Amino acid sequence: MSGVAGGDGDVRGKGLGKGSVGLVGSAVIGISTVAPVYCLTSTLGSTAGEVGVQMPAVFLAGFLPMLLVAFAYRELNKAVPDCGTSFTWTVKAFGPRIGWMCGWGLVIATIIVLSNLAGVATSYFWLLAGEITGNPSVAALDDDKLVHIATCLTLIAAATAISYRGMTATKGVQYTLVGLQLAVLAIFVAMAFQKGSAGTFDTGLDFSWQWMNPFAVESMGAFTAGLSLSIFMYWGWDACLATNEETTGSAKTPGRASLIAMVVLVGSYLATGIAAQMAVGSGTVGFGLGNPETSGNVFAALAGPVMGPVLGILLFVAVLASATASLQTTFIPVARTVLAMSTYEALPASYAKVHPRFKTPGRATVMAGAATGAFYTVMTLVSENVLTDTIFALGLMICFYYSLTAFACAWYFRGELRRSARDLFFKGVFPVLGGLLLAAVFLKTLIDMWNPSYGSGSTVLGVGSVFVIGVGLLALGLVIMLITQRRSPAFFRGEILTKSTPALVVED
Repeated sequence: MSGVAGGDGDVRGKGLGKGSVGLVGSAVIGISTVAPVYCLTSTLGSTAGEVGVQMPAVFLAGFLPMLLVAFAYRELNKAVPDCGTSFTWTVKAFGPRIGWMCGWGLVIATIIVLSNLAGVATSYFWLLAGEITGNPSVAALDDDKLVHIATCLTLIAAATAISYRGMTATKGVQYTLVGLQLAVLAIFVAMAFQKGSAGTFDTGLDFSWQWMNPFAVESMGAFTAGLSLSIFMYWGWDACLATNEETTGSAKTPGRASLIAMVVLVGSYLATGIAAQMAVGSGTVGFGLGNPETSGNVFAALAGPVMGPVLGILLFVAVLASATASLQTTFIPVARTVLAMSTYEALPASYAKVHPRFKTPGRATVMAGAATGAFYTVMTLVSENVLTDTIFALGLMICFYYSLTAFACAWYFRGELRRSARDLFFKGVFPVLGGLLLAAVFLKTLIDMWNPSYGSGSTVLGVGSVFVIGVGLLALGLVIMLITQRRSPAFFRGEILTKSTPALVVED
């Protein structure tokens, strides 16, 4: 039995629908938010282009800090099951300003990934329409910016509406979409292994255990770039924790669900990466995963050659289902973080309203949808390389708020670390190691992205556009925080949500 007494009496209920999500539903939400098929088609080729045949090793390397941070989330959720997750926990550990910036990092990272999800879903919608109709001009509609943006905004509006209606509607959609994408991915993996074993493609490779050696990557810069992409591929599992106030057994179930989601994800990524590499290799010519002409959308290039013209359409459907499913569930963490920040007076009080019928943060959900649509529209009109550059910038945001949360765990439980070996490792050693690894990636990425060659290669006044996007968004958060501080002085004085340590935690 585990529980908490005292120390966190200032944590407030939000009025969300309690008991509407179980263990399986929570794990499905975590997997759906990550969107494994979408992540693979977007970054499989880019990762291979950075690290070559060591791609599977980099997938494992990216999994390690995420697993260590997942322990921090689990322990913090046991003590303070609050839908504000990283925001609430870092405020409790480090105070209002660091906590506010951590919450901003989560919110802006989610807005970025929502815009990318909508863009990928739009592209695959028109690609699928072209395949079904057999008319290339239909697929070419995606190249029309006005048509692309209009379709994208329609998908964002539909996803916002489903999320607005609550967790019950969310679960019903997710079971179908997640099951579909994982089943199709399994078929692709099986057929890719078969093609690789038969030597169907000239660029295919024989499996080697050397692929699992991260130290064989040619340079630290290449490893860091690949690791940043790998970390992006695991981002979103913490959506399990954002539903903690709506989950049965809120102290334990979300943490268990997040670990289940992580295991499913790493297994899927390793199997797909190895199978694809055996089938077509990781080179830069032909069907090779590192070919710059196809690396940004690998499954669009491999669907027909690996699965054939009929089954290949299923892969288009799977990517569309993956992006659409994630587009809908990714509203969960951002809306609930905004809800929590408003409840504790760190944002305007209007976002703290919960819909009386659906028991969801309605206004915060609509705000997230509007911000996503505006961000994607502006970035699409400004930059042709928006998808690539925002994904690279997203890695910076993820490392920022995950590492802060990991360090918050060790500091929050600092008085308990000597109580037992379990407390020392799960509340201290593992979170700190995970936080240090992500902080190192954050700093190395920050240095590398100054170079215009990082990401798409586009520049702003001679500086890499990825650096401008990443650092500019963090700086924007700092400005908004200073403005908010004038309007909500009580929160920033530590009077609403206070720094504290757990008064009593009863071990399992």
